[in-house]
Amino acid sequence: MTRWRTLLGLATGVALLAGCTGDSRPAVETATVGRADVVEIVNAPATVAARAQSSVSAPAEGTIAEVLAADGDRVVAGQPLLRVSSPAAQERLRRAREADAKAAAAVPRPTTPSLTGLQANVDAAAAAAFAAARAAAEQAPRERREQARREVREAEARYAEARERSIEALRSLERGVGSASAAIAAIGEAQRIQTRAAVAAAQATVAALLVRAPISGTVQLGGEGGGNGGDELGALVGSLPESVRGQAEAALGGGGSSGSVTTAEIVVGAPVEKGTPLVTVFDLTAVHLVASVDETDVFLVEKGVRADVELDAVPGARYTATVTAVDLAPTESARGGVTYRVRLSLGPGTQPDGAPAPRPRPGMSAVADLRVRSATGALAVPAAAVIRQGSRDAVWLVAGGRARARVVRLGAQGDDMVEVRDGVAEGDTIVVRGADVVTEGDRVP
Repeated sequence: MTRWRTLLGLATGVALLAGCTGDSRPAVETATVGRADVVEIVNAPATVAARAQSSVSAPAEGTIAEVLAADGDRVVAGQPLLRVSSPAAQERLRRAREADAKAAAAVPRPTTPSLTGLQANVDAAAAAAFAAARAAAEQAPRERREQARREVREAEARYAEARERSIEALRSLERGVGSASAAIAAIGEAQRIQTRAAVAAAQATVAALLVRAPISGTVQLGGEGGGNGGDELGALVGSLPESVRGQAEAALGGGGSSGSVTTAEIVVGAPVEKGTPLVTVFDLTAVHLVASVDETDVFLVEKGVRADVELDAVPGARYTATVTAVDLAPTESARGGVTYRVRLSLGPGTQPDGAPAPRPRPGMSAVADLRVRSATGALAVPAAAVIRQGSRDAVWLVAGGRARARVVRLGAQGDDMVEVRDGVAEGDTIVVRGADVVTEGDRVP
């Protein structure tokens, strides 16, 4: 990221005096310190974003059975948009209910080693069931999603407690102080919790076949990138131990992730894979900018900082913007640097001829000139006059015809002029050209 410094207004009372060094070194010029309006600008790439957007992907493989909305339609949250027909999801629900019914029946009286194996099988099935349940919760309508997540967490907690009881019952049986019936009952309790979770997950998947608008806004059918389906499901299954991953993939219908999902045309009869993007809803009641600011500049950017914005799509037009938030956590850039996301409200734009500029669309590229510091009528010197001496900024003050280093404290730093808050006074003569070749005590005309 490059910080661009821009002068707004010209210094007053500055006179350049050409000096002659008498040797082959570059000419040295001096000027008197005056006042100027200076604005320091941080230049940041940005992207236009909708107020909100949310995508929904196919919860299971199948075909598009019904399309209830068209591109560009305005919809409200919860409104049905399309329906997927998935015999495979219906079959998985049937099998989950069948397994739950069997778990509710009386458990036979196996030997202790068999009981230990049964506990391992129950654990593996539970891992698969809860992975499916978490994925199904993410596919729930927005207004019910947090409740669904909470229900899954509560079911997992109940299973963990039941599992501890069954393990303790098995240990007691091995020590000869417990009964097989107690161990069987404890395992059965844990098994029943996981089978009910599997049923709930399968039911949620079937319910998600009727795709509803996750938020209110404007519809776009299909699209690139996933929503709430295959990617999240794949991440959940991939986090499981290898010993149970296969069961989870089988329970979820062959593979927790659909890999590279091909976007299907959303028309009746079109086949879809699990994770195929079905619809995205954009809330366009307001658009904003998301800018990337380098870590070296981020401390200068605060809430309320104003910016001028130019869109690649509308050359010459200028939009107004104001910083609304600065992320605390960094984002690594593709080139390995560290940047921070800055969010800005986006105001209206104006064309070069004064006509209103078109309203930006989500995803458009932009450049934001953030006005991080400004000084009006401030004591200022040309940027070329400032040199570095160790860790300090300095200028060459000309007194008695000789150059003397003077440490200065800078404020707003423009491209041409910089504010000086301490170190020189108005009317002082300083070196403004050739400062890098001047040394202490040099004679300066």
